[in-house]
Amino acid sequence: MIRKLKKNPPLTVCLSFFALILLGAILLNLPISSSNGESVGFLNALFTSASASCVTGLIVVNTATKWTAFGKFIIVALIQIGGLGTMVFLSLIAMAFNKKIGIQERSIIKEQTGAETNKGIIRLVIYIIKFSLTVELIGAILLSIKFIPDFGLSKGILFSLFHSVSAFCNAGFDLTGNSLINYTSDFTINITISLLIIFGGLGFTVFIDIYRKRNFKNLTLHSKVVISTTAILLLTGSLAFFIIEHNGASMEGLSLKGKILSSFFMSVTSRTAGFNSIDIGKMKEGSLIVTIILMFIGASPASTGGGIKTTTFGVLLFSTISFLRGDKETEIFHKSISHDTLLKSLSIFSLGSGLVIFSSLFITILEQGKFLYLDMLYEIVSALGTVGVSRGITESLSPLSKLILIMLMYIGRVGAATLGIGILNRSKKKHTRYSQGKIIVG
Repeated sequence: MIRKLKKNPPLTVCLSFFALILLGAILLNLPISSSNGESVGFLNALFTSASASCVTGLIVVNTATKWTAFGKFIIVALIQIGGLGTMVFLSLIAMAFNKKIGIQERSIIKEQTGAETNKGIIRLVIYIIKFSLTVELIGAILLSIKFIPDFGLSKGILFSLFHSVSAFCNAGFDLTGNSLINYTSDFTINITISLLIIFGGLGFTVFIDIYRKRNFKNLTLHSKVVISTTAILLLTGSLAFFIIEHNGASMEGLSLKGKILSSFFMSVTSRTAGFNSIDIGKMKEGSLIVTIILMFIGASPASTGGGIKTTTFGVLLFSTISFLRGDKETEIFHKSISHDTLLKSLSIFSLGSGLVIFSSLFITILEQGKFLYLDMLYEIVSALGTVGVSRGITESLSPLSKLILIMLMYIGRVGAATLGIGILNRSKKKHTRYSQGKIIVG
């Protein structure tokens, strides 16, 4: 059984996350994890564990008040392991005990990190760990400038570390009880959290490329697409939120600076993280639709975020432009895109869209009209995109609806395509070529 798993890296990655979620649920279900000394119930523990392990941020109990120090430690540990990747964490343990990492284990790490080859995979793991911990430490130091005066030395340091890890891993869990609403106009908190989210969402391979090339023109096509698509989404998202919300109830009483800062922050966090600096319940419907679009697109490959990924969106966008122009090939930055890449992008988009549509249908039937459809759609895309922003209906959902959200968070983290490939194990299928047939489309 173990040998078969090693030969199927996608399935191994999926099962490793499942094991992490289950272990986290068992630990969080213990009375020692709950502030009142009583178990929160296995479903609530499972939901919280899935949300933390899949770096989502949706909650069914208040993180700040419901969990003990032990429970909060388990949550932040799940966030860190889930954000970096289960196989990266296991590799770290193996290296600590001087265990040899074989070829099959390297293939599994390659699958999870998005590396092109097995060559240099251990160096990549070491880089990921060093880079992540360094960025999180710098983020914690910057956050402590505000949190220590507000909460005292020890609590301020713990708050800084927790929120830095949560932000870099794009999780969105908070210990304040109302996310970052108390810091809506605080430049230090908003920019620090935003940069942590962006760094975590760009992908480790992009930072390696930037470090080596240090010039946009010399970067790989992947890095160029990730950076340019991310910049476009951040800019358009910020403008959209500002235009829609600047005179609305969600930004009432804020200065122009505060409105611009809040618009940028919501554009950043809506794609991957799940923090919020304004009251989402007061946001207009237009902003909710913008958020849903950003959540669905998500972060970049080999990052701590979810969604269909910026590169998938970029490939589909440029392929559409190329088709409308009458080009025979999709071109991005003077490079042609392979048919396999385009087909994979279409598959990921189709799988994501299908999951959203059918999950919306099932939850609508289960909840029997208790919630507005837009609120449920918001929750569903937030789970699948592993974002974590919520309209406040998570706790009130039925047990079956919560299980659907758990499934969506899990699929969103491991990837629908990865899960499908792992289960179907397409490598064993024989490829037969048939004559081409014609179908009228459009």
